Amino acid sequence: QVQLEESGGGLVQAGGSVRLSCAAFGRTSSTYAMGWFRQSPGKERTFMAAIDWTGTKTYISDSVKGRFTISRDNTKTTSYLQMNGLKPEDTAVYHCAATYTRTLHAPQVEDAYNYWGQGTQVTVSS
Repeated sequence: QVQLEESGGGLVQAGGSVRLSCAAFGRTSSTYAMGWFRQSPGKERTFMAAIDWTGTKTYISDSVKGRFTISRDNTKTTSYLQMNGLKPEDTAVYHCAATYTRTLHAPQVEDAYNYWGQGTQVTVSS
């Protein structure tokens, strides 16, 4: 129904900033909630941030609150993860996710999302 493509990853210095983008293609809707997760080798995929379909309610993991923010552009069906003050431990593959719903009950749970991007690598050097 929908395909997600992440972009914006790469190699950055500690303390730097990166903005990741997630573009949706296919049969999209303005009622898609979107989220971001990340996964490092040998670790579980963990929740980073999510945003509801209106773009007015956001959820941020406590581990990155104050450094990461999420936003969306419903017209372009794109979500953004702005990452500031990057640390080496932020190194991971970042995945975009989406689900067709007006109410996101459990934004931190992977099963809440129906669609996933392939991920984009972010590497933070010390």
